[in-house]
Amino acid sequence: MLKIAIGTDHAGYELKEVLKAQLIEKGHEVDDFGTDSPESVDYPDFIRPAAESVAAGENDIGIVLGGSDNGEAIVANKVAGIRCGLCWNEVSARLTKEHNNANVISIGARMVTPEMAEVIVDTWLSTVYEGGRHQARLDKIE
Repeated sequence: MLKIAIGTDHAGYELKEVLKAQLIEKGHEVDDFGTDSPESVDYPDFIRPAAESVAAGENDIGIVLGGSDNGEAIVANKVAGIRCGLCWNEVSARLTKEHNNANVISIGARMVTPEMAEVIVDTWLSTVYEGGRHQARLDKIE
């Protein structure tokens, strides 16, 4: 099983709780970087530490959440060694792992239903990176 970092702002708080329960039920260890309520907060305060924990090897992978998922992905991708992909459906989840070997995904709580978010996470976790021609370029990014 995996050790998974999860972080969110207030907009993604409720979805974080849903996904955290799903991951724990499947036997994963979840390292919750907050936030712990729907009260307004600044997303970088929670997203960056989650991403840094993945880059440092403290967690295997990460999931970051927010309203749209754009700002969260931007913050995560500023951390050296992170490849964060935006995911809004099953196909985007599969391709971000299969083609980009994303070690963090970003999901917008205002963009997808909780049910779709669960499908996104399941798809991403079960997809295998295909390697190949993109690997040399990905290695240079890290």
